[in-house]
Amino acid sequence: MSTTTAIHPTINAVTQRITERSKPTRTAYLQRIRAAAGKGRLQRSNLGCTNLAHAFAAAPSAVKIELKQEEVPNFGIVSSYNDMVSAHQPFEEFPVWLKEECFKHGTTVQFAGGTPAMCDGITQGYEGMELSLFSRDVIAMSTAVALSHQMFDGVFYLGVCDKIVPGLLIGALSFGHLPALFVPAGPMTSGLANNEKAKIRQLFAEGKVGRDILLESEMASYHSPGTCTFYGTANSNQMMMEMMGLHLPNSAFVNPNTPMREALTRAAGEHMAEAVKKGRILPVGEMITEKSIVNAIVGLMATGGSTNHTMHLIAFARAAGIIVNWDDFDDISNIVPLLARVYPNGKADVNHFAAAGGLAFVIRELLDAGLLHEDVDTVVGRGMRAYTREPFLVDGKVQWRDAVAVSQDDSVLRPASAPFSPDGGLRLMKGNIGRSVIKVSAVMPEHRVIEAPAIVFDDQREVLAAFDRGELERDFIAVVRFQGPRANGMPELHKLTPQLSVLQGRGFKVALVTDGRMSGASGKVPAAIHMSPEALLGGAIGKIRTGDMLRFDAETGELNVLMDEAEFNAREIPVPDLSARSHGIGRELFAGFRSLSSSAETGAMSFGGDFV
Repeated sequence: MSTTTAIHPTINAVTQRITERSKPTRTAYLQRIRAAAGKGRLQRSNLGCTNLAHAFAAAPSAVKIELKQEEVPNFGIVSSYNDMVSAHQPFEEFPVWLKEECFKHGTTVQFAGGTPAMCDGITQGYEGMELSLFSRDVIAMSTAVALSHQMFDGVFYLGVCDKIVPGLLIGALSFGHLPALFVPAGPMTSGLANNEKAKIRQLFAEGKVGRDILLESEMASYHSPGTCTFYGTANSNQMMMEMMGLHLPNSAFVNPNTPMREALTRAAGEHMAEAVKKGRILPVGEMITEKSIVNAIVGLMATGGSTNHTMHLIAFARAAGIIVNWDDFDDISNIVPLLARVYPNGKADVNHFAAAGGLAFVIRELLDAGLLHEDVDTVVGRGMRAYTREPFLVDGKVQWRDAVAVSQDDSVLRPASAPFSPDGGLRLMKGNIGRSVIKVSAVMPEHRVIEAPAIVFDDQREVLAAFDRGELERDFIAVVRFQGPRANGMPELHKLTPQLSVLQGRGFKVALVTDGRMSGASGKVPAAIHMSPEALLGGAIGKIRTGDMLRFDAETGELNVLMDEAEFNAREIPVPDLSARSHGIGRELFAGFRSLSSSAETGAMSFGGDFV
């Protein structure tokens, strides 16, 4: 189709609405980064000789020679490498490859600094998960510390998983006067099928298999370096980086430890070197615009991406002075078709998705349907058409070719003309309890509408204990409150999924309402999450009592307590005892983050009111 397809009127209207809403903050942001950029073509030219000597001291002699030349660009690397988290272990070799390629092309590279990278899969259901959300803000701040030396003319950002990429992007946009190139590591190869893993989890929850069988199943699924292969927050991150043009095209889902992965990493080094020398890459704060952010939201809907990005995307948009809310997500979701079925929305994993045509196919379909802004800047130039191509290795060099004309597996990937669903994977839920979001793409239509009594819990462990006691064998809506960012750092409650799935499988109507998170692994049980305001800040979720009738309609977005409005509003919210959650596993160090956090709908950020 034509590359000039008219943009869908809703996409255009939402983009204009965001642009108008963001004018004061975006203008102020651009003024700040342009002032920073105006201090000299190369950043280190502003430093004194003593400062420069400190910065050069550890460099090899050949690099020192180049660093002394003011006309030679110098790039930084900020990496989340560690060798415990599978997704980040492959980054160990990336700095060497990037340095070698940049040096070949007349530039230098220094490893500027590292960031933490915790794994929600490891901390799931334990105290460490209460540090997870705010690790994003720590990553953003550690990125700022790494770049504070003002030595760099562009930055490579190495990160993959849940909070890491949003944190790196917030940090990158705080240094928005510098070009940025995000370099992914890719997913692990396919192991045990995700639906088989889910079956074993349910059998374990029912006591039908032992822990030894469960562990073998999990190890067969999470088995090698790379991202987990289901379509959760980590792989949604990689999709968004492509949708915003921050990766080299279609580099997200190439497996680690392959010739193509190394070639793409080296190509990133070569590209940054040549693009900066020739002025062919914009500073990231100029490159990322309201249209870029809308493209990321469209991608989230078209692929059934993670609910966590209803916070993270809002947070990094704000880092660029762009103000987005859940109404924007909801309006876009209503008109963007679901083109992918990847677990938990289907049986396939991201490797199957990539083999069927992957993001290059999705982006072409969205562009041709007028659902994606084409007229945006990316790291490879103007326009999103470059992202409709995929890389191939020819004589050891990367070449890009057009995406496949048709899906190679229409059970995994479909064109916009024949989608899995006419609308996207996320929906706004609202009513007299507050505002929340739900991932509906994995929920079967027959489970989307529930009218049932509430059972109120103040901790996910209480839900699990009630399940073990056999007290949940009925229709009910679990209300798990005091799980927001101010209360306990907003942990994911994904550990509830097997038990609630068991009850749903037994024929009971069940749902979850919480001011906590569920994650990109949100599955077949309907869950209204991120309830705002949270209970600790006076949110009406704190007024619900066990036995209250709730109507939960994921089709219309209605979520209400069915009782007299005056009576409900007059209720007092109990004062929770949060003392057990304030210390241990480092939680005492995050007290300031909890006390400063904004609401989920404004990104759950701890940076304070002056951030935008």
